[in-house]
Amino acid sequence: MRILSNPIILRALIVLFCSTSAFLLGLLFIRQLRKKISEERDFSATPTPTLETLPLHLYNTVIQQLKQQKHELHVQSQTEQNRARTSENLSQAVLSNLSCGVLVFGMNGLVKAANPAAKKILGFASPTGLGAEDVFRGAVVSSAGSAVSLAGENGDEPVSVADEISAVLHEGSKRREVNAGYETPSGETRFLAVTVSAVPAAEGSLLGVACVINDRTEMKELQRQQELQGEISAEMALQLRTSLATISGYAQQLANSRDPELAKQLATDIAHESAELDRSIGGFLSKRRSAQAAAAGSVD
Repeated sequence: MRILSNPIILRALIVLFCSTSAFLLGLLFIRQLRKKISEERDFSATPTPTLETLPLHLYNTVIQQLKQQKHELHVQSQTEQNRARTSENLSQAVLSNLSCGVLVFGMNGLVKAANPAAKKILGFASPTGLGAEDVFRGAVVSSAGSAVSLAGENGDEPVSVADEISAVLHEGSKRREVNAGYETPSGETRFLAVTVSAVPAAEGSLLGVACVINDRTEMKELQRQQELQGEISAEMALQLRTSLATISGYAQQLANSRDPELAKQLATDIAHESAELDRSIGGFLSKRRSAQAAAAGSVD
C-alpha cells in the first residue's frame, strides 16, 4: 500500500498497463489483418470464367441459338418481302383491269403512275412525269355537263381541272368531283368526269393526289341525241296538230259545201294533207328506230 501511495510508482504502473494494453491490441489487429489478406489472396487465386474456360457444350448451345435467331429473322424478312410483292402485284393487276382511268400525282405535281385506261382516255402513250397542266392542257370545269365553267358563270376566271388538282394537292382540300370538256393530243373531243382525291399516308401526311377519270363522251352524245329527239318530237307534235286542224277545216267545208267542184277540190286537199302527214310520221318513226338501234349498239 505504501508503494501504491507513492505517486511516482503509481504513475509508472499506469503507464505500464496502458503500454501492455496497446501492445495486445496491436497484436490482435495485426492478426486480423493477416487473416483478411490471406482470404483475399485465396479468392484472387480462383480463376475468372472466360470464353476459353466455358464448357464446350455451352459454347455450342450459344452458337446454335444465334444461328436459329438469324434464320428466324431471315424467314421473317422474306415473308415481309413476299407480302409486299404480292400486294404490289395485286394493286397493279387491279389498276390494269379497271375500265376507268387512274392518275397518281406526287407532291411535286408530276404524274407518278397511270393505268392503261387513263392512257387510252387521255390519248397519251405515257403521261408519267408530266404536270397537271400538261396532261389536261387547259380543260375547263363545266357546270351540269355544259361548256360554261363554274367560275365563268359568275364572271370570274374559268376553273381548270389542273386548278382542282392543285387545290387538293396544296390547299388541303380532300375531294373534288368535276366534269370537263377535253381534247386529246390527236384532236378528239371528249367529255370527262374527274374525281380528285387526296392520298394520305398512315401517319396522316399527304403522299399525293389520285385522279379517277371516266369517259362520259358516249353518254353525253346519247343525252344530246335524246334532247334533239325531244325537240323533233315537239316539232312533230306541232306539225301533227296543224295538219289535223287543216284536215278538220277541209272536212267541215266539205260537209257544208253544195258545189261539186269545191267538194272535189276539198277532197283532193284532204288526201294531199293526209299523205304529207303520213310521210312525216313515217320518216320520224324511221329516224327514231335508227337512233334507238345506234344507242343500243353503243351500249353493247
